[in-house]
Amino acid sequence: MSQEILDFVGRRKKEINALIMAHFYQPPEIQDVADLVGDSLELARQAALADADVIVLCGVSFMGESAKILNPTKMVLLPEPSAGCPMADMVTSETLRARKAQYPEAVVVSYVNTSAEVKAESDICCTSSNAIAVVNSIPADRPIIFVPDRNLGSYITRQTGRDMILWEGCCPIHDLVSQEQVEEQKRLHPGVPVVVHPECPPEVTMMADAVLSTAGIIKYIGSRPDPEFIIGTEEGLLYKLQKDYPEKRFYLARNDFRCSDMKAITLPVLASAMEKLEHQVEVAENIRIKAYQALQRMLNIK
Repeated sequence: MSQEILDFVGRRKKEINALIMAHFYQPPEIQDVADLVGDSLELARQAALADADVIVLCGVSFMGESAKILNPTKMVLLPEPSAGCPMADMVTSETLRARKAQYPEAVVVSYVNTSAEVKAESDICCTSSNAIAVVNSIPADRPIIFVPDRNLGSYITRQTGRDMILWEGCCPIHDLVSQEQVEEQKRLHPGVPVVVHPECPPEVTMMADAVLSTAGIIKYIGSRPDPEFIIGTEEGLLYKLQKDYPEKRFYLARNDFRCSDMKAITLPVLASAMEKLEHQVEVAENIRIKAYQALQRMLNIK
């Protein structure tokens, strides 16, 4: 059955001139069938440039919205519309407007893990790959409201020295990683470098050897001679790491490091969406224009 589905997806992709994009946290079979696998920044960049008629975004809702915001003339499919992001749900346009009213001089930096409506209320977006560069691009005399991830915001503050107004949001998956869990992995694997995502809590990022985005983790491991690594991010990245570096061994910083939303898209779900052209992502034009400005400012940061 899987081979039949794979054959169908390949045929259907040509019929509708589709580009299949997938995040590193997607299931292995989805990563394998995708034309492009990347982190949030790379997916946003490629979505803006895509000349396919249909963009099939294998990820979660905010990623599908970002693709539509950046390339509005294309049909964007999110194969599983229920695939959301709990962190993104921790801030709304209404609550952000209330915070902006408290700090009218502040620049609003929103993580891409936010809804289109929140992006529309923001001055500039960022990803974990470019967050430091984005914050460094803001004049030093301007206060910054950073939404919604307090852990990423805390890490940026330590790296840039900017005292930002942090939202009290987090990724429930990364936020569960504890210092004790990492120390246990270090005890089990002495001398092995610890590489974690900046969505992890401050006590974890401060004890890590490197704090990087998913794409950054991949590059870092490729640049290091070490044969083993302790990885502090969602388990889906291990599939890419094991493919790229089969001679190396990887240990998750904690057990059950799994995002169910990122695992919601399966091959049958993907095939059905492509067959029926269903679950199209739409963003109201008045929201899209404002959100586009925040995303484009982010993409302009080198």
